[in-house]
Order: sequence, then structure tokens, then C-alpha cells
Amino acid sequence: MNEDVFNMEVRKFLKKVGVTSQREIETAVREALAAGKLSGSETLKAKVHLTVEGLDLAHDIDGDISLS
Repeated sequence: MNEDVFNMEVRKFLKKVGVTSQREIETAVREALAAGKLSGSETLKAKVHLTVEGLDLAHDIDGDISLS
């Protein structure tokens, strides 16, 4: 295995996950605010479930997103 290639591929994947996730969360929050489903003072519970095919990997990442 080429460690440099592996490292760059993991970083590229994580960048894609981060950028896409941020965009989706921001869109969903703005839509919920516009629809009156959120007031803008909430703290939202967030969770990501990471799996990788071919590996025995299942990992959950929990966190909070504060809107104010």
C-alpha cells in the first residue's frame, strides 16, 4: 500500500463529506426556519454513521449544532 496515496484519498473523501454535509445542514436549517419549524435558538443533535465496504468498520459520530 502506498501510504501517501492512501492518506490523500482519505483526506479527499473527508473533504467531500465535510463540504457536502455542511451544505445539506445549512439548507435544511434555512428551510426549517422559513417554514417556522425552528425558531433559531435551538441546539440540534446531529449524528453521522460511517461505514466502509470491505472493512469491519461501523462508527457513529454524535454532536450538537447550536443555532444561536
